[in-house]
Amino acid sequence: MTTLEKLLHKWRHDPAFMQNVSRWEVLPATEGVYSDFPDFLAENVREGLKARGINRLYSHQAEAITQIEQGHNVVIVTPTASGKTLCYNLPVLNAIIKNPESRALYLFPTKALSQDQVAELRALAGSTKLDLNIYTYDGDTETGIRQKVRHSGQIVVTNPDMLHAGILPHHTKWLKLFQNLRYVVIDELHRYRGVFGSHLANVIRRLKRICRFYGSSPVFIMCSATIANPGELAQLLIEAPVVEITKSGAPRGEKHFIIYNPPLVNKELGLRRSTMLEARRFATELISREIQTIIFTRSRLGVEVLLTYLQQSTKKQLPGKDSGIRGYRGGYLPRERRAIEAGLRQGTVKAVVSTNALELGIDIGQLEACIMTGYPGSIAATWQQAGRSGRRSDGASLALLILGNDPLNRYIADHPEYFFTSSPERALINPDNLIILTNHVRCAAFELPFTKGELFGKTEVEEILDFLAEEQVLYATADRYHWMEDSYPAAEISLRSAARENVVIIDITGPQPRVIGEVDRFSAPMLVHEEAIYIHGGDQYQVEKLDFAEKKAYVRRVDVNYYTDADLAVDLKVLDVFAEKTGPVTCAWGEVKLNALVSMFKKIRFHTHENIGSGPVNLPETEIHTTSFWLAFPPPALQGMKQAAIQTGLLGLANLSAQIASLFVMGDPKDLHAVSQLRAPFTGLPTLFLYDNFPGGVGYSKEIFNIYQEIFAAARQVINNCSCTSGCPSCVGPEHLVGENGKEHTLQLLEVILS
Repeated sequence: MTTLEKLLHKWRHDPAFMQNVSRWEVLPATEGVYSDFPDFLAENVREGLKARGINRLYSHQAEAITQIEQGHNVVIVTPTASGKTLCYNLPVLNAIIKNPESRALYLFPTKALSQDQVAELRALAGSTKLDLNIYTYDGDTETGIRQKVRHSGQIVVTNPDMLHAGILPHHTKWLKLFQNLRYVVIDELHRYRGVFGSHLANVIRRLKRICRFYGSSPVFIMCSATIANPGELAQLLIEAPVVEITKSGAPRGEKHFIIYNPPLVNKELGLRRSTMLEARRFATELISREIQTIIFTRSRLGVEVLLTYLQQSTKKQLPGKDSGIRGYRGGYLPRERRAIEAGLRQGTVKAVVSTNALELGIDIGQLEACIMTGYPGSIAATWQQAGRSGRRSDGASLALLILGNDPLNRYIADHPEYFFTSSPERALINPDNLIILTNHVRCAAFELPFTKGELFGKTEVEEILDFLAEEQVLYATADRYHWMEDSYPAAEISLRSAARENVVIIDITGPQPRVIGEVDRFSAPMLVHEEAIYIHGGDQYQVEKLDFAEKKAYVRRVDVNYYTDADLAVDLKVLDVFAEKTGPVTCAWGEVKLNALVSMFKKIRFHTHENIGSGPVNLPETEIHTTSFWLAFPPPALQGMKQAAIQTGLLGLANLSAQIASLFVMGDPKDLHAVSQLRAPFTGLPTLFLYDNFPGGVGYSKEIFNIYQEIFAAARQVINNCSCTSGCPSCVGPEHLVGENGKEHTLQLLEVILS
């Protein structure tokens, strides 16, 4: 019995632990299904695989490379650690052996994953005794190497951002790549949803347009974690038929998946023990037994708070020694992240606290345990995080999901069968979002002139081209549109947010200022406003100054017993209605304008999480246009409810609905926001708005418009199953925020919606 199995046995027979377990699912070990090497696989490749101890392929690997050899685009959807990497590396190596002029382009969503996959690819190429030119091309690539990559790179590994801004606009320098491009690999396909996916679909349109110009037509090889619609998402991204491969032939070790519901600390308020404190308790127990563990949190702040807790606990047990516990999140510098990844593989890092940055398939060794602090937001993301432990097919592994107090987590606590029996969510993208589409038409026109009547992918864009000509961005002739501005459009467009640039964080504690991290421009008012406590690597810094215009935040080292959290105030106006349904309530979907302002921040004490103070934030408001779903309540439907009761019910719906809706549309709860208005200027009625938190919208509100009854039925279940008396963070929000009888009044409005 392994150390982990002994601990699981202890927990299984501990009544205090088991009374808080919503579900303990044991996923049994499975045998592998194998296939012989296909005949078309070159002898070098076969020998290279055998040198690495691979004498047969998994069945899904053999099926994938056969379909690819026949010229079909494929999407491979199998669990983590099932050998998806070979599904694209083998066809690429095989093609280059047969024709050294062949080229391949690999796209990964992050630099870390690119670096990791290059190491794997070089190891495989080395075992085949081939001298291949494999290069990473991203923002960290040295200037002197870039020309070599362009002229002789047989396999170019990059990310969508670099393809968008660094390769496509300079396609004339990449002649050999585009003339001979045989394969395009898109890994971690499930990450390309919402804004990021909508942007990538347009980048692929630009890539295919340039390939046609140079006479190539690449095959697309895509890999994804389990989602409900991988084939649909793949076809939306590349606008071409795709073969789905979903049956895995890889063996799997036994996995214990535990859904843990922290104990109530205040039944009247429905408050449960903090996920952070529970994660600290279980992680400390695992680390003390030398069980290598990854702990996922929902935010950058969560990483630093939990890292602080764990490092403090370990210092008490092992004074003067390195704890072996590290944090990992966006904003860390590349060399920090590489060192942590290497430490996990080598076993010198005993535990890592991470955002979903390590959810991706980066090789981080043979972790035995995974703790998730709060529901990751979707079934797909939860399985992806859980799959980071137990990558070996022998021995047991653990995935422990610690549920939080919010409505989304409460729904999973009360319906664990939803998680284990429901299919994963659909990934939504909207490539024809007008803002995103227009931006990429500008980029495409810079790259190559548009011909009159030319489609962009499968979309007609002549109206956009005429508009750009009117704005004197393009010059229109009888049959063509030519770029005429001096600017370089791709440099102005971020694929991941509406913000164009990041805010750099500069530590001014010592004699020499030094850059310690960065944060995207839209998050900056929330995270690095003046007087904010910014935590990095477990160290605390107070923000002395935020120079928003210059995109710099100056911070100084401090040692305080609290962290900060900012509040966001939103004003909303309807601009256009796209669709409407009438009934007891009026439901609609349309375009809205938002004005957002970070107005204040709270100081929250470590460990107790009590509010110990607040302060103002003096920053300009931001304005975005997006899409929204809304519900308006006519007086007859409200059956004489008093104004105070309606307002309380609307606040409860706003607190609850965005989180529950995110469960159904595969959005992060941060991707959807809710606002209630007692007398909305547009409808003149009590109205609830649920809007996409991105300029132009990405399809969430449209999907909510189609399935709103399912969403509000689930919201009603959350309230009915909550043990509080009149409202709490687990359902409609605490009574002091929503008002007296918030639970009852929210249920009244839900009955109106569902009638």
